[in-house]
Amino acid sequence: MELALISAFGVGGATIIGVIIGFFFRKVPHKFNDAILGFAAGIMLSAAILGLIIPSLEEGNVWVTAVGILAGAIFLNLADKLTPHLHHITGVDHETHADRQSNLNKVMLFVMAIAIHNLPEGIAAGVGFGSENISNAITVALGIALQNIPEGMVIVSPLIMAGVARKRVFFIACFTGVVEIVGTMIGFGAVSIATVILPFALAFAGGTMLYVVSDEMIPETHSHGYERMATYSLIIGFLTMLIMDFYIG
Repeated sequence: MELALISAFGVGGATIIGVIIGFFFRKVPHKFNDAILGFAAGIMLSAAILGLIIPSLEEGNVWVTAVGILAGAIFLNLADKLTPHLHHITGVDHETHADRQSNLNKVMLFVMAIAIHNLPEGIAAGVGFGSENISNAITVALGIALQNIPEGMVIVSPLIMAGVARKRVFFIACFTGVVEIVGTMIGFGAVSIATVILPFALAFAGGTMLYVVSDEMIPETHSHGYERMATYSLIIGFLTMLIMDFYIG
C-alpha cells in the first residue's frame, strides 16, 4: 500500500514537474518536443509489454490477455470520441485566434483529453502494485512518470497562448496529475479486492497504454518533419526501459 501511494504521487507529480518546466518556455520547440515525446513513447511501449502484458500472460492465459488488451484499447477509443486528439489540438499556432473564447474552449478540451487518458494510465500503475510483483510495478510506474513530464510541458503553452493566467494554468495542469493519482489508487484497490481479475486488469491497462502510444504519441511526433529523430528516440526509450527492467528484475 505504501509503495502504491508513493507511486501514485510520483506518477502524478511527474506531470507537475513537466508543468513547471513548461513555464520556462513560451513555446516548446517541435523538434525538442518530438524527441522527448518519442523517447517517452518508447518507455511506455516497453512498460506496457514488460510490466503489464507479459505478467498478464504469466498470471492467466493468452485469450484473457488478448481480450483484456482489446478491451483497454476500445475503452480509450470510446473516450476519444468525446474529446479531440492530441495532435489536432496542439497545433494552436496554426489557428487564427479570431475568437479567443472559441480557442480557449478547444484548449480546455485538449486538457480534458489528457485528463481522461491519465485515468487509465494511473490505473495501470495501481494494477501493477496490486499484483505484488514489485519489479514490474516499478517498471510501469517509472515509464508512465517519464512520459508525464513532456506531457505536462505540452499543456502549459496552449493555455498561456489562449490568455489564461499563469496561476490558473498551474492549477488546471495539476488537475491532470491528480486524476492519475486517483486512477492509481483505483487500480490498486480493484486488484487487491479481487485478485481473480488480475490477468485481465493487467492486459486492460497494457491495452490502454498501447492505444495512447499508437494513436496519440507516435502521430504527434511524426507530424512536424522530425520523424526519423522521433523514431530513434522511441527505440532508445524502449531500450532504456528494457535495460532498467533487466536490472530491477
